[in-house]
Amino acid sequence: MPRTVYIGEHLERLRLRAALSQLELAKKAGVTPAAVNRIERNRVEPQMRTVRKLAKALDVEPYVLIEGP
Repeated sequence: MPRTVYIGEHLERLRLRAALSQLELAKKAGVTPAAVNRIERNRVEPQMRTVRKLAKALDVEPYVLIEGP
């Protein structure tokens, strides 16, 4: 059975560490600002493709978003 993975806290922590707003991160990752907001608030479970985009924009490996910095 697939496990649900919520990365909100990790994403927010890494975004703030990179001194990016949600809008700036969204533009850099090629996703909508609403998506970044929903992910950070754990309202949605992001697809792996989105996790990879966000990780690349934050210059970290995807597992860092999933497991935490």
